[in-house]
Amino acid sequence: MQTVAIGWQLYALTGSAMDLGLVGLVQFVPTVALTLVVGQVADRCDRRLVVIVCELAQAAGNAALAVGSVGGWLGRDAILAIVATLGAARAFENPARAALVPGLVPLPTLPRAIASITSAGQTARIVGPALGGALYALGPTTVYTTVAVLYLLGAGLVVLVHVMHTPRDAAETTLGSLFSGLAFIARQRLLLGLLTLDLFAVLLGGATALLPIYARDILGTGPWGLGLLRAAPACGALITSIVLTRHPIGRQAGATLFAGVLVFGLATVVFGISTALPLSLGALAVLGASDLLSVVIRHSLVQIRTPDAMRGRVSAVHSLTTGTSNQLGEFESGLLAALFGPVAAVLIGGIGTIVIAALWMQRFPELRRFDLHG
Repeated sequence: MQTVAIGWQLYALTGSAMDLGLVGLVQFVPTVALTLVVGQVADRCDRRLVVIVCELAQAAGNAALAVGSVGGWLGRDAILAIVATLGAARAFENPARAALVPGLVPLPTLPRAIASITSAGQTARIVGPALGGALYALGPTTVYTTVAVLYLLGAGLVVLVHVMHTPRDAAETTLGSLFSGLAFIARQRLLLGLLTLDLFAVLLGGATALLPIYARDILGTGPWGLGLLRAAPACGALITSIVLTRHPIGRQAGATLFAGVLVFGLATVVFGISTALPLSLGALAVLGASDLLSVVIRHSLVQIRTPDAMRGRVSAVHSLTTGTSNQLGEFESGLLAALFGPVAAVLIGGIGTIVIAALWMQRFPELRRFDLHG
């Protein structure tokens, strides 16, 4: 809901594709700047408390967006500043939340648990954009207020979560410990290949940043159409995640991963050239379904291959690559759209994703062969 409202409101204010890309950039900068710190926090502090505080901070950010919309002072710079604050809160929350999951279920069932959690998230990504587009008819204040209330509810629900005791890293913080997550991944060639594949593939395939342009200028719809376009990838991802809860990925995970990345690139190309809403929705659904395969495989492997005492720091690096690919990818799409137009930007991204997958098959052959075993 928040993403739909910010995208539509900002594009209505400025009409700039570059500004849509900047939304991703200002969320990406805190992720990079705080990566080393947030990993230490997740491993040394109560991970549940970290998540609660971050949910409250995001509630406050959306309340500021609502107040600014009512007061009429919410311009381009204010929106970007608040979005940067929301990005900082997510930078702390994501590694702490990811590191919590192995404390909730036995490790052999982790891939199925991650698929279940992802299924819940994708449900929200379907309902949220559609509801956000509908509520935007009542003004952005209505959307931001609703989002703030939901973040408060989220914080309250996390209070009720009980986790098994997890060891805390009591060692003194040193320069080496700050970089220990990066060092761990660098020593694990499989993890290194997996995370860099996602980094570059999704970085190039960040077409979703341009959805407001496609909704208004290419497909000729309003906020409701943008809501449908935002929800379409989540619909495909939800179907895939439900299947994976019953049939988790185990053997041939590497082959499945590359198949998903290639389909992701092809779906991006189809979306780029489409001028019909049904075809665009179908392409985005396939895009979301294929991306979900990568998400579940990546999260499962990172958690299975990482000792619990280091999961916060490794998850922070994982969040950095995810944030880089998603948020910096939005900036890349906005920049290319400003230079060459939105259609060319999406096509360049989709073709680039396919090329990256082919290169990584050659550069990291072990990625084609690995299995997931808890």
